[in-house]
Amino acid sequence: MPGGRLTQQERQQIALGLADGLAYAEIARRLDRPTSTITREVMRNGGPTAYRAEVAHRATERRAHRRTQAAPRGAEAPAQAHGRDAEAVREFEETFTTVMMGSGMPTMMSRVMACLTLTDTGSLTAAELVQRLQVSPASVSKAIAFLESQGLVRRERDERRRERYVVDDDIWYQSMMASARSTAQIVEIARQGVGVLVPGTPAATRLENVARFLDFVSEAIARAAEQAREILQTKSATTTDGAAEPSSD
Repeated sequence: MPGGRLTQQERQQIALGLADGLAYAEIARRLDRPTSTITREVMRNGGPTAYRAEVAHRATERRAHRRTQAAPRGAEAPAQAHGRDAEAVREFEETFTTVMMGSGMPTMMSRVMACLTLTDTGSLTAAELVQRLQVSPASVSKAIAFLESQGLVRRERDERRRERYVVDDDIWYQSMMASARSTAQIVEIARQGVGVLVPGTPAATRLENVARFLDFVSEAIARAAEQAREILQTKSATTTDGAAEPSSD
């Protein structure tokens, strides 16, 4: 697959593909590009409904100019563990970030979440996040506060008493459960509204339908989260136990 930046003509082809309702994978195949490249390009430039080739091309040129100005002389990408391709990791982190932005998460919060998720340790200090993302401590603090409020990050102290921000498997479970509880609260309020608006009236009926739908969804989310946690933890324990036991042969 060809490397390098997307050309203006390729961006026009992406815009045409989106207008025709093509999937990112199909657009990527036609351009002989990785699907992740197309996903990142679209998500960081307005999403599938607002993507404009000319606007995206100018925005990319501005970002490249800013990076050139900001990068110190002789700066190189940090060495990657396990023989990973540093450029491929950087590109995937951008893709991961832009997809989360597309789901509604603010930019800085998405960057911090991606940075934490893609570390082997699953945890970083504020200073490490500042260094990796090249942003201010205030930006990191604000992002962490938001992610913590959403149940996506937890804090802990390491052996040096430094505060670390952690993303692990249990965080996603807790986040799903928090989402289910939040949805259940909407259900409760909607059902209160049914009584206020008088059962059987159009507005009350609408609220009752909302409550029924969201009640089903919240219960399904909670049930699925519990089942996934139990199944995945069991598999993890089985794998660990199997690896730990020496062979009898």
